[in-house]
Amino acid sequence: MVLAAPAAVAHASDRGARIAAVAIALAWHAAIGLPAVLGARTEFAAPAVVLGGWALVAVAGAVAGVRLLRGAQLPPWPLAALLVAVDVAVFAAAGERQLFTAGNWVWSTLGWFFLLAMWGRRVTGLLALLATHALIALAAVLWHGPDTADLARYVMYVYGTFSLPVAVFMGSAAIVGLARDRAATAAAGHAMAAERDAAERALRERRDRLALVGAAAGRVLGDLAAGQADPDDPEVQRRCMLAAARLRRLIAESDDVPDPLLHELRAAADLAERNGLPIDLVTIGSPPPLPVEIRRRLADPLTGVLADARGWARLTVVSGPDEVVISLVTPDREGPVAAGPPLGEHDDGPVQHLYERDGDIRWAQTRWRK
Repeated sequence: MVLAAPAAVAHASDRGARIAAVAIALAWHAAIGLPAVLGARTEFAAPAVVLGGWALVAVAGAVAGVRLLRGAQLPPWPLAALLVAVDVAVFAAAGERQLFTAGNWVWSTLGWFFLLAMWGRRVTGLLALLATHALIALAAVLWHGPDTADLARYVMYVYGTFSLPVAVFMGSAAIVGLARDRAATAAAGHAMAAERDAAERALRERRDRLALVGAAAGRVLGDLAAGQADPDDPEVQRRCMLAAARLRRLIAESDDVPDPLLHELRAAADLAERNGLPIDLVTIGSPPPLPVEIRRRLADPLTGVLADARGWARLTVVSGPDEVVISLVTPDREGPVAAGPPLGEHDDGPVQHLYERDGDIRWAQTRWRK
């Protein structure tokens, strides 16, 4: 996202500049060039060549403009060669009397079509085309035997031909680059603020959860210290094991490991083994990255069932890109279920829970689907 936002802003800025360049080229060609050509058509040395060149450039410019606005790549050098050929033909066909008039439309118009041809490429290509245009014009001026006034007009016309298209080309590139840089800075700032807010929220949630878990462990220890609980009582042992498992899993949440969910489940399994419960942990596949809240909803119910297990336990984790299923099987025994939600299937947000018992085994399962 941080990289996509600057690219989108730069694309929007570049599209705006393309629209402006296409509009200037076609409007100038139609609103200024065409009336001047029609008004002086009887004074050209070859009127058909001048009018035909105007029409050819209008069609080529329209096609180039449509492709630019659609974001398609233009064949720059074939289009540039066509424009240069028209440039030579119009200068030759305009004649001496129309050399420096508006009727010789290539003076004022052709530079904008050079701009369209070279759009999105290095400015050196545009400068090369404009320099070629200036040389063609100089050859035409020299062919007609210029005087000092003609050379002065030539310099002024060349300056006008160069300055505006180059200014638009460089200005649009600068604006696009500036927009991209500012968007990248803004996106990075928003990303940092979001990460900071997420870290602060996670820290608050962790502190709240630690307080709850610590309070539960404190009550058990308080009862034992006050003599109100018997260490040999299975229910007291289960409460101690459950509190220890939750504390251990809470600590494991902050460990930087490749598979946080498996790490947290191994921590619970290790604690059960230390308390004398043989447990098999089987993993198939690698869990995808999951938020802490999803991992808690997957692991916490099984931790409670594991604390109530006797004899042995088998913990199976089956993972895929879009699903994680954790199953816990333990021997069943008489009496009500001492831990975990009621028997049957129910949902806890995005995580499904299933608890069953048949007199021989107890089976608990949590499932997350993307």
